[in-house]
Amino acid sequence: MLRIERLSKRLGSFSMQDVSFEIERGEYFVLLGASGVGKTVLLEVIAGIMMPDAGWMFLDDRDITSERPQTRGIGIVYQDQALFPHLSVYQNIAYGLHCLRLKRSHVRERTRAMAERVGAQELLNRRPATLSGGEAQRVALARTLATGPKCLLLDEPISALDIQSKESLRSLLREINRQGQTILHVTHDYEEALSLASRIAIMEDGRIAQVGTPEQIFHAPKSQFVARFVGIKNFFAGTLEKSDENGQLCVFAAERGMRFHVLTDAKPGPGFLVFGSEDVAIGNSRPETSAKNVFPGTVLDIAPAKLGVEVSFDIGVRVSALLTQSSVSSLELTIGKSVFAQFKASAARFFPE
Repeated sequence: MLRIERLSKRLGSFSMQDVSFEIERGEYFVLLGASGVGKTVLLEVIAGIMMPDAGWMFLDDRDITSERPQTRGIGIVYQDQALFPHLSVYQNIAYGLHCLRLKRSHVRERTRAMAERVGAQELLNRRPATLSGGEAQRVALARTLATGPKCLLLDEPISALDIQSKESLRSLLREINRQGQTILHVTHDYEEALSLASRIAIMEDGRIAQVGTPEQIFHAPKSQFVARFVGIKNFFAGTLEKSDENGQLCVFAAERGMRFHVLTDAKPGPGFLVFGSEDVAIGNSRPETSAKNVFPGTVLDIAPAKLGVEVSFDIGVRVSALLTQSSVSSLELTIGKSVFAQFKASAARFFPE
């Protein structure tokens, strides 16, 4: 539906280079990246606000690279809504329809339908200055959707809202997508991406680092940058070696001479090993266990986490574990304390380079 091929754009010292991806009709595609990596630049090039230095864009196999923004069939909604302050909510939603030179009756019918679609039907006579952030964003969505864009571009649309408004807008966006609207949504929030996306593209320094489903991005990151960005702390580059006759229990040789056991049927060779912080157990003495990966270590840091307490420790490389507060207290963990860390070979995942 929307195909981006080797798109490049330079702005001062910033450079977006060779960006390529495809979005299927009806897909909710999230572009995820930190501030300053080029997400908004990419959206504005796709929308036609800026022209690319190189590359092509196709919408339904139609080359839109040099088309005017008004004829592309693409709508864009920004974080700050950009509503016209001197116009009522009704007039804001109807603005684009008047530009299309539609009949007054059609404009009136379409405007009210869009307001109802986003839950803004009670706001039509109000001015933007009287709206909350969530209400203003609903109006901005209605104004853009009213013109019937084939692809809707969203630039951090809910990042500035309070928690309750965020959840409400997420629900609305999911419903709009279920109704068939193709969406390209930019955000820096991985949890937001998980709650909305059918596929995710990770952007790093003006390039696409990885594209995949949320499950693929989280369970099989293709680089340390992607792993760190989605919150995976235990990520190691190295080489897979076969170690048993059944060909499944293997040794992964990582940096600093570290060797981990992993269950995999992958072929030997270079790649990456990942295991979750929640899969790592810590004890004060060497455990009597069947776990293949048991290492002595030293606690480096203890910090609150969203779902417990994150404990980082040195076993030759830095490893993180996610524990409950009661576990931290019962183990009497302190920085500098000697501990034993363990995780099962089945908890580790290997994927080739």
